[in-house]
Amino acid sequence: MLSAIIVVFIAGYLAIALEHRLHINKAASAMLIGVLCWTFYALDSDNLVRPETISDSFRELSAQEGITDVAHAFLVDEQLLRLTGEVAGILFFLMGAMMIVEVVDAHEGFQLITRVINPKNKVQLLWIAGWLSFFLSAVLDNLTSSIVMVSLLKKIVPDKRDRLMFSGLVVIAANAGGAWTVIGDVTTTMLWIKHRIGPVEVMHQLFLPSIACLLVPLVGLSFYLRGPLPPHHEKPVKKAERVQPWQQWTVLALGLAGLLSVPVFKTWTHLPPFMGMILSLSVLWIASEVIGRTMDDVTRSSTGVLAVLNRIDMSSVLFFLGILLAVGSLSATGSLADLAHWLDSAVPNRQYVAVIIGLLSAVVDNVPLVAAGIEMYDLPINHPFWMLLAFTAGTGGSCLIIGSAAGVAVMGLEHMDFVWYLKRVAPWALIGYAAGCVVFFAQSQLLGF
Repeated sequence: MLSAIIVVFIAGYLAIALEHRLHINKAASAMLIGVLCWTFYALDSDNLVRPETISDSFRELSAQEGITDVAHAFLVDEQLLRLTGEVAGILFFLMGAMMIVEVVDAHEGFQLITRVINPKNKVQLLWIAGWLSFFLSAVLDNLTSSIVMVSLLKKIVPDKRDRLMFSGLVVIAANAGGAWTVIGDVTTTMLWIKHRIGPVEVMHQLFLPSIACLLVPLVGLSFYLRGPLPPHHEKPVKKAERVQPWQQWTVLALGLAGLLSVPVFKTWTHLPPFMGMILSLSVLWIASEVIGRTMDDVTRSSTGVLAVLNRIDMSSVLFFLGILLAVGSLSATGSLADLAHWLDSAVPNRQYVAVIIGLLSAVVDNVPLVAAGIEMYDLPINHPFWMLLAFTAGTGGSCLIIGSAAGVAVMGLEHMDFVWYLKRVAPWALIGYAAGCVVFFAQSQLLGF
């Protein structure tokens, strides 16, 4: 059955990659393989569930409850339900961030930013979008920053083909920016929580590699995206529907403050990030209801939270659900851990193992790969391996559009084609990844990190 799980995952992965040629929505393919992988796993649980993963306490509890099929019970109660909780947290976080962005957009808050960001040509916008995504993702996280930046680009760049290139750079920049802080990417957060890296040390050692990871693609794409930026004409708005400037500023300030407060809330309470996102959404929701009382009926009906719910791209959310379930099944069966251990035996240099894990994170989710890496080695905190793993796992996902949360979000928001990204953006992401690794190794040799 394990081979069947792997075959189904690969077939589904190809279906996702060839979405526009098969004319089958990637969300449908992802959900199908997510359920099928767990179905095959459950049907052969006696052989696939590894006995050493079942704790003695669970065996005792199962015996007290009269459960005979301990392996299947462990699969459902411990592995699947725990994974479902983790996936739900990611989905709630994603939906909360998307709703906050849509509420700010409905109140025309982003127009205040687009008026300030007024580049005259494509190269200027490329550098502005790249560095803004880079530093924004370090403060927020790569997922939220990519959602915000794509929303801004939709206001500035009218041409869809050009906007796709800008959005591709946003993926690279957001992942590079998220790698050098412990709150910028889920993998660096994992390493921080597991006491593998320190918050100050990771900024000290990964800032320059992350800069290189963005700078090289940025310079290269500057020669590709040339010419003036066509003016973006805003849709005419009826006078009765226009939002007042103070209302725009209030909603924009509350929205950005809510997004920025999420990592602070997590650090302060040690609760999952989605809790902070839900709190921010609820505060913005209440504020929008109060502000709505000062609007006319037409404006209030188009700016309320309930009105913007229709704008949420649920297909992207369902795609997340399916792909995370599918990857979770590979992790539950131990396939990813076996792959990590095989890499450790096949590649004697652990630094190269971290580089390979980063490239693999473009194909499968980086979270289980990093989790497996954490369990593989017993190394002291801030060891060079942990630092390199934090960088590679955070930036290697840019090499494929579905290799990171930021990429998946942009793929859904812009309906970006997998093959298009592979041809146009992935080579630049790979070059940037290699440049970042070179800077890391050079920095280690020169500064003795």
